[in-house]
Amino acid sequence: MATGAIATFDYAQWLLLYPELSNVTEAQAGMCFGLGTLFLRNDGTGRVTDNSTQLSLLNMLTAHIAFIGYGDNASGGASGLVGRISSATEGSVSASAEMAAQPGSAAWFLQTKYGAMYWQAVAAFRTFAYRVGPGMYNGLGVGQDAIRQAFAAVPWQSF
Repeated sequence: MATGAIATFDYAQWLLLYPELSNVTEAQAGMCFGLGTLFLRNDGTGRVTDNSTQLSLLNMLTAHIAFIGYGDNASGGASGLVGRISSATEGSVSASAEMAAQPGSAAWFLQTKYGAMYWQAVAAFRTFAYRVGPGMYNGLGVGQDAIRQAFAAVPWQSF
């Protein structure tokens, strides 16, 4: 049973949000959106239940992937560097990047401002979610049905 959200990519809306990425064509952005669904389910079975939130998150992911792959208007294309720029010099131009260890997969997302926004925005969805199925053993020696029957017999109004 699907309870999650499904979003549809809208290139014009995406460009309004990220005008600095107008060098990315509609076809390229659409492919980046598709790649983004590898990180955030877009089939109605994910943790996000609001369609607007789902679209916002996937737009951030699309911008992140597009920036890594194609750069922005100012850069004239992707730099080829992977990771955070750790040092730079101006005379004889040099730059170095590092990919420091981060919890989870944060390092990849923190390469761009779009990925960092996404990483922060999905923090609530990265928490552990456990759903007990009906009739499963609960560690107390009884199943869920027995617990429901016991609670149903308690006169809650007398408290």
